[in-house]
Amino acid sequence: MKKLFLAASFVGLLSVSCTPKSTATAEAPKSVTSTAEQIAQGKTIYENACKRCHDLPEPTRYTSVQWVGIMNSMAPKAKLNDEQHQWVYDYVVSVKK
Repeated sequence: MKKLFLAASFVGLLSVSCTPKSTATAEAPKSVTSTAEQIAQGKTIYENACKRCHDLPEPTRYTSVQWVGIMNSMAPKAKLNDEQHQWVYDYVVSVKK
C-alpha cells in the first residue's frame, strides 16, 4: 500500500512540475494610469463592445483581481487593443461601491 501511495504521489508531483507556468493571465494591467478622458473612453468601450454579446455586469460586482481574469479572457473576444484593454480595466476598477 505504501508503494502505491508513493508511486501516486510521485506521478502527481511529476505532472505538476511539468506543467507550463502561465503568468500572462495572472498579471493585472498596469495600475490606473489612464487619464479621466481615457477612463471615460473605457466606459464607452465597455458599454458598446461588451454589450454586443451579453448583459453588462455592474463594475462593482467584481474585485480588481477578478476583473483581471475577466478582462484577459474577454478583451480578445471584443477585439480590444492593449490601450483599449487598459482603459476598460481602469474604468471598471475606478467605479466605487
